[in-house]
Amino acid sequence: MRKNISIVFAILLLIAAFLLAKYLIDNKQKPVPKAEKIVKTVFVDEVKNTTVPIIINANGNLVAKNKIELYAEVQGVLVSTSKDFKPGTTFYKGETIIKINSDEFYANLQAQKSNLYNVITALMPDLKLDFPNNYNAWQNYLQNFEINKSIQKLPEPISEKEKFFISGRGIYTTYYNVKNLEVKLSKYNLKAPFNGIITESMVNPGTLIRSGQKLGEFIDPSVYEVSVSIKSEFKNLLQVGKEVTLYNLEKTNNWTGRVVRINGKVDTATQTIKAFIEVRANDLKEGQYIEVALQTTPEENAFEVARNLLIDNSKLYIVKDSVLDLVDVNLIFENKNTVVVKGLENGTKVISKPIPGAHAGMLVKIFNANKPQ
Repeated sequence: MRKNISIVFAILLLIAAFLLAKYLIDNKQKPVPKAEKIVKTVFVDEVKNTTVPIIINANGNLVAKNKIELYAEVQGVLVSTSKDFKPGTTFYKGETIIKINSDEFYANLQAQKSNLYNVITALMPDLKLDFPNNYNAWQNYLQNFEINKSIQKLPEPISEKEKFFISGRGIYTTYYNVKNLEVKLSKYNLKAPFNGIITESMVNPGTLIRSGQKLGEFIDPSVYEVSVSIKSEFKNLLQVGKEVTLYNLEKTNNWTGRVVRINGKVDTATQTIKAFIEVRANDLKEGQYIEVALQTTPEENAFEVARNLLIDNSKLYIVKDSVLDLVDVNLIFENKNTVVVKGLENGTKVISKPIPGAHAGMLVKIFNANKPQ
């Protein structure tokens, strides 16, 4: 019995060994084929060194050159005028922008004028006796005195004695009190100092205005200024009176401006200098974003490439014998999207679009639009 079991066990071992051997033969590892070399297609530009114009771009927001904030210097109720005090309303020079009710103040002024007239009238008999040489001047002053008009300047005394006599009667004090009230009365009517437009209104007719309260804003919409910051290294390019070109954000329109002021101080944080450019145009608006182009001396024998192609601010990839090579260049100027470089020979094929994973020695082929890829 034991002998039969041994024979069966031996047969099973032989079968297992056979199956293992067959499995190993069938699954014997085949040699892995060598990976094919991957060649990337690249876009290139052929270098043609020329004279490249150097243009410094700066930007800023327009601010009206003639701009006033309107504040009340007196108190009273705002009165309606022939034009609404609203944003967009145009006023010409000399027109009343704001009128504040002054009936009470005007009545007080008239009372003070009347008081001045009475004081001078009371003085006349003594003047005729003590200072007959100047009596006619004071007589003419009284005859021409009009209470509804601004008072005239007092006659000049012809002697120190007369001056002391006039002053002792309180004439000068009363006169200057009236002049002070006349000046204050003019502040109840705010007139346009130039042709302009309301850009901000903070009160309405019927509102009680208090002294020191802001009423609105008034600008001249034909003359604007824009301040731009220029690197201090280009400060020699800024000259008062120099004309510059300005563009809107979409570059669909342009205007000619003029440098009118240059700050004499360099910003310590940014190392820039502020220049103020004046531009006159009726199609501009305050607050509008403007780009300024300052043209400098052109750079000869240079080449302009996209800014994102520059490696470490000093190198560019070129294609040489179907292999990428990293070469040094001399950076001359940086624009917003491009850079101007020197040091490339004419005919050099420079990569025109970034290559992911690019490195020196990479095999590439140049894209040919006329040849199927």
